[in-house]
Amino acid sequence: MRGPWNVYAAAAGFVLAGAAASLTAAAPASGTPPSGHDWARGAVFYEIFVRSFADSNGDGIGDFDGLISRLDYLNDGDPNTTSDLGVDAIWLMPVFKSPSYHGYDVTDYEHVNPDYGTDAGFDRLLAEAHRRGIRVIVDFVMNHTSDRHPWFLESASSPASPKRDWYVWRADDPGWTQPWGGRNPVWHAKNGAFYYGLFWGGMPDLNFRAPAVRAEMERLAAMWLKRGLDGFRLDATRHLVETGPGEGLNDAPETHAFLKELSASVRGAKPEAVLVGENWTTTAAIAKYYGSREQVPGGDELPMNFNFPLADAIVKGVGGGDAMGIASVLSEMASLYPAGVIDAPFLTNHDMPRVATQLGSDPGKLRAAAAILLTLPGAPFVYYGEEVGLQNGPGRDDEYKRTPMPWDATPTGGFTTGKPWFALAPGNDRANVAAEKGDPGSLLSRYRDLIRTRRASTALREGSLEILPPAAPQPQVLAFVRRAGTETVLVVHNLGEARVTAGPWPLKTAVCEKILADAGAGDPTGSTAGWSAAVPPRGTGIWRCRGEARRRP
Repeated sequence: MRGPWNVYAAAAGFVLAGAAASLTAAAPASGTPPSGHDWARGAVFYEIFVRSFADSNGDGIGDFDGLISRLDYLNDGDPNTTSDLGVDAIWLMPVFKSPSYHGYDVTDYEHVNPDYGTDAGFDRLLAEAHRRGIRVIVDFVMNHTSDRHPWFLESASSPASPKRDWYVWRADDPGWTQPWGGRNPVWHAKNGAFYYGLFWGGMPDLNFRAPAVRAEMERLAAMWLKRGLDGFRLDATRHLVETGPGEGLNDAPETHAFLKELSASVRGAKPEAVLVGENWTTTAAIAKYYGSREQVPGGDELPMNFNFPLADAIVKGVGGGDAMGIASVLSEMASLYPAGVIDAPFLTNHDMPRVATQLGSDPGKLRAAAAILLTLPGAPFVYYGEEVGLQNGPGRDDEYKRTPMPWDATPTGGFTTGKPWFALAPGNDRANVAAEKGDPGSLLSRYRDLIRTRRASTALREGSLEILPPAAPQPQVLAFVRRAGTETVLVVHNLGEARVTAGPWPLKTAVCEKILADAGAGDPTGSTAGWSAAVPPRGTGIWRCRGEARRRP
């Protein structure tokens, strides 16, 4: 019979055999030299849609100068202050020239979108961010361009065009459709032939079988790294090369081969630069995008990959009060991810309904989700506004997931002095920076406290993770130990609606002292025979344990 405890044990089973099987994806393997991008291990990233973050000139569109004016909110560069969020890096959604509001159809990779400012203004942004210790990565949309890009216009002009093979052409339409379901076609008619565009006809895919295309993308990456960027978020990485219909549009061997080539090129141009892959797929498939660690610490393909299965598990687990799905994904990672790689966990991003909307803006659930995200291994990503409980707008289109940042409770949210490019999401009269920045019990304060706690602890920032299954079924509890060097940290999350005494766990420790714990959490008690901790509903406790805090054999 597969009862609740058996399900939990299966989910967390990788720790039952001992520490050797624990999740060590956030820490370098013993004897492995650090990589150039090791600064990202444990760093907190913040995703920004420039158009929606801060407008400096009243035209209703966010811009670089507006973002500069808000950098101190993200990190003021002074480790002694506590009023800033404390992030280590920012990811900017597309900033290159594009005819669309979102920028994912680029027309010029060498210059920024004039809606946001000038090339010189972008250089100022980089300088101001770096002055505060904030690294900057941007979206590098390689899979496709706009159909208005000069490359595509030239490619489409004639079968004899020198850039004909920069895109994928054929004489007929084989009838392929998008691999994620539906009937949307991926081949599009133009000038008597058909070109391949996975997302839609306005975004023709580049042909990464063409050496000239690969060389050009590597040149562009090196150019921007020389300008001062610290890396790239790579859009739609699993779709770079197509080999046939259905699953042939995903994860081709040629895709992996080019990403290894690109990664080597980036390491050569700037060894400390990071690449973060968007591979919206299973844990097993994501694991392969790290590549091999034989020659390159952290993997010779993509040093970081967004963890979509974990994001889904966290939001669902918090929403349903059940931690078993989260433990299950962590178990998969432990068995499938190469040791020493950097995970990129998150809750939601610009393509998903916001976490506040998914969790019904429930304060306890939002606090719990933040606590789980910011106590896990890897480099967590926070979507702008997530830290104040920004909801979706009242529609289903992507714009409603990318609404202006609510800085205050005014009709324009402090985002602009003019008319915002898109309507603010509901609830900004309560969920805004001004209302929350001075409230120690606010969601914003929760994020600030967790980020500072993470930064002050080597174990939370860089350590390994062992899930601690209790002696009896407690599916609402997610408990784990984070360890780095001589520091051991015990973390307990209660996703349930009632106070729980979590444990007991057979830990070898003398005493556990509070680092950060919600009101009503009791310090762990016990002995080598078993340790327990009382945690309030939707609550978290984080304790530093002294003594040999390792599981008994």
